[in-house]
Amino acid sequence: MSAVTLYSRPGCHLCDEARDVLLRVREDRPFTLLEVDIERDDELFKRYLERIPVVCLDGEELFDFEVDEAALRHRLSLS
Repeated sequence: MSAVTLYSRPGCHLCDEARDVLLRVREDRPFTLLEVDIERDDELFKRYLERIPVVCLDGEELFDFEVDEAALRHRLSLS
């Protein structure tokens, strides 16, 4: 099963929107969802602060700022 990681932080409305898209897609394209709060790791905070949310599929960065739902569905269908 594929793993999708959402790099986010509390209070980020774009992160909330990305999470909503991921949950919607997961209803018919199952995957493991990992959410990482960048505020808990200095390195991640420096790396992603200006780009969140960032979404990775099996370790590959696919999206930042917003999730392209159709593209994510397509990528998951290939897995």
